[in-house]
Amino acid sequence: MKFILPTVCLLALFSITCAPEPAPNDRFISLADNYVQQFIAMNPEYATGLGDHRYDSLLNDYSIEGVAKDKAFSRAYLDSLAMIDMNELDPVNRIDYKIMKFKLESTFFYADTLREYEWNPLNYNVGNAIYGLTAREFAPLKDRLKSLESRLMRVPEVIAAAKRNLKNPPKVYTETAILQNGGNVGMVRDELTMFLDQVPELKDGFEPVRAAAVKALEEYGTWLEEDLLPRSDGDARIGDVKFRRKLYYSLESDLTKEEIADIAKRDLGLTQDTMYATALPLYKKYFPAVTAKSKLDDRKLVIRAVLDRLAKDRPTNETIVDLAKKDLAECTDFVRAHDLVTVPDDPVKIIVMPEYQRGVAVAYCDAAGPLEENGETFFSISPTPADWPKARVESFFREYNNYMLNDLTIHEAMPGHYLQLAHANKFKAPTQIRAIFGSGTFVEGWATYAEQLMAEQGFGGPEVRMQQLKMRLRLIINALIDQGIHTAGMTEKQAMDMMMNEGFQEEGEAAGKWRRANLSSTQLSTYYVGNIEINSLRSAWEAKTGGKGGMREMHDRMLSFGSPAARYVRELMGL
Repeated sequence: MKFILPTVCLLALFSITCAPEPAPNDRFISLADNYVQQFIAMNPEYATGLGDHRYDSLLNDYSIEGVAKDKAFSRAYLDSLAMIDMNELDPVNRIDYKIMKFKLESTFFYADTLREYEWNPLNYNVGNAIYGLTAREFAPLKDRLKSLESRLMRVPEVIAAAKRNLKNPPKVYTETAILQNGGNVGMVRDELTMFLDQVPELKDGFEPVRAAAVKALEEYGTWLEEDLLPRSDGDARIGDVKFRRKLYYSLESDLTKEEIADIAKRDLGLTQDTMYATALPLYKKYFPAVTAKSKLDDRKLVIRAVLDRLAKDRPTNETIVDLAKKDLAECTDFVRAHDLVTVPDDPVKIIVMPEYQRGVAVAYCDAAGPLEENGETFFSISPTPADWPKARVESFFREYNNYMLNDLTIHEAMPGHYLQLAHANKFKAPTQIRAIFGSGTFVEGWATYAEQLMAEQGFGGPEVRMQQLKMRLRLIINALIDQGIHTAGMTEKQAMDMMMNEGFQEEGEAAGKWRRANLSSTQLSTYYVGNIEINSLRSAWEAKTGGKGGMREMHDRMLSFGSPAARYVRELMGL
């Protein structure tokens, strides 16, 4: 589809009237609106997450033909966008123009170069499409279940596309897909019952559809285990050339991987210095009998001993959710008392992570979509899998001890993801471009900055500060192992050594991160790059204002533009 300028001229007997050409801003708004509406229609699962429920009965097109359709769609809109002079747009539309162009251009890299539809079975996980219709009460349950029934009828189509498209996935991807598919089976077979019981009049029509979907998912699980897994010999490492390009599209930043590595290596040492300075008074407090200078000067010994002591105060699978609720209340009170940033009134609910989503991350924030009305935000925490041995469970909760849970709650909820995304959802612009295409780098950068901010302000004392610094080491090392694994042949042993010896991580955490790094090339870099970019915005603001004005004014301004990449925030803040 091409955007055609309306230039209709009428010749009259005594005069000539030519319809004026629309102003550039009007042309862009019209084009962007058309693009958003068609994009949403072509991506019904994404639309549900955004809060647009017109297509809740449909699933995405996972076929090769669907990939070709996406490319043709993006090419048409890129051509139309090129007919508008970006420099003639006002500042808000100019940013949205850049975001739209960037998004369209990325389509061709992912479709033609990365080609994940051929080797990533996680792309065919329909769990979110199902869960998204039950998690939030955006419509009467009866209506949501009718949409869900329609989606369940289409599950075999997705499975058929997966079987046609997948060739030689890396083993770790297929193993994770097997785990997540088992969660999908349980969700459809068991967890939907509680919803269906509330609308018994739908059971006669719904039950056969559900049974067919469960059968299809179970057969898919068998195919994953018996057919795909034995031939899953692909390399999870995407290589230097692909990594560089994917890094550019993941970060929406001009930083190269070499620049990121140089900054991270310097920061690693500086953060370890700060951590030792924080740990030493705690070490003397916890171990007053130790006075030998050789031990007090042993930086890693001191840091590790303090972390080991803090790890003794830890939750269990049974207590972690309630403890997180308590932490959330305390964080919220602290942010308000210190006037750090405006606290939204939007609700946030702490829940246990659904089984189908486990196997990649420990926790996440699932915010209500920007198009959702009165939607809830979920702070989701994953318990340890039931088949984990006792030693691994203990290692997990040593890592996620009471103080680390404080830091995690800051990151995922207050004043991290929950607060930032609540602010973002209030942003309004002439187009919806910025609402539906947020920058993961800005989002993760803010959340890691929020940890730093709270620790700087004294929340939780030096104990929480130790965990925040440990988390900072983690995000620094995340960036280093991300590119090390995918571009430099870093081995599992080398990655584990760096995480455990330089980052003081528990074995279980490091093992999980090795797996995640293989599954999510470039995503782990977003945390660190986002963090240094947010800190750069703060430095520029303080330099511009001469240190005048409070924290809340600066942070509210920073969060007032939605979730665009930091370079756009800098431009909009006039920095």
